[in-house]
Amino acid sequence: QVQLVESGGGSVQAGGSLRLSCAVFGAADASYCMAWFRQTPGKERDWVASITSNGFTSYREGRFTISRDNAESILYLQMNSLKAEDTAMYYCAAVIRDGACDSSPIHYNYWGQGTQVTVST
Repeated sequence: QVQLVESGGGSVQAGGSLRLSCAVFGAADASYCMAWFRQTPGKERDWVASITSNGFTSYREGRFTISRDNAESILYLQMNSLKAEDTAMYYCAAVIRDGACDSSPIHYNYWGQGTQVTVST
């Protein structure tokens, strides 16, 4: 069973940076897409960035960088120049597959518990 555990959220002032981490357990031998999503109360979960098993990345925001350390089974999201509208609960997600990653949350079947990011002005 794949388990994802996020960390690194917190409160930061606008213009600051945060790095989120997501530790992956139980999928060391599999090829999988990983992604970050975010959600605010009453809204749908929105795609932020994704990365394939071989490192191909896609982004919603040029201020964010997704990366993965396959040896350590950790996914990262570096967020720079944060804005108040980046405030949300951030979730990492995974699906075991080769090839391109999807940006819709329905295609991911493993999720972390979320980590809150709050950006103040």
